Amino acid sequence: MKPAELKMKSKEELANLALELRGKLRQLRFEAAAGKLKDVREIRETRKTIAQILTIMRQGLK
Repeated sequence: MKPAELKMKSKEELANLALELRGKLRQLRFEAAAGKLKDVREIRETRKTIAQILTIMRQGLK
């Protein structure tokens, strides 16, 4: 998801999205450990999206 799309969302939507992505990240890590994950880069992309969400949420507090 692009940062411009994330900026259009409300705080509640961002918080829910971050929660969902953290669950997805946990599942991806389990799959990677079990050797079932084919695209390991997806872990990096998910972490990056979570970081972008948290940054946007913190910018809104100021």
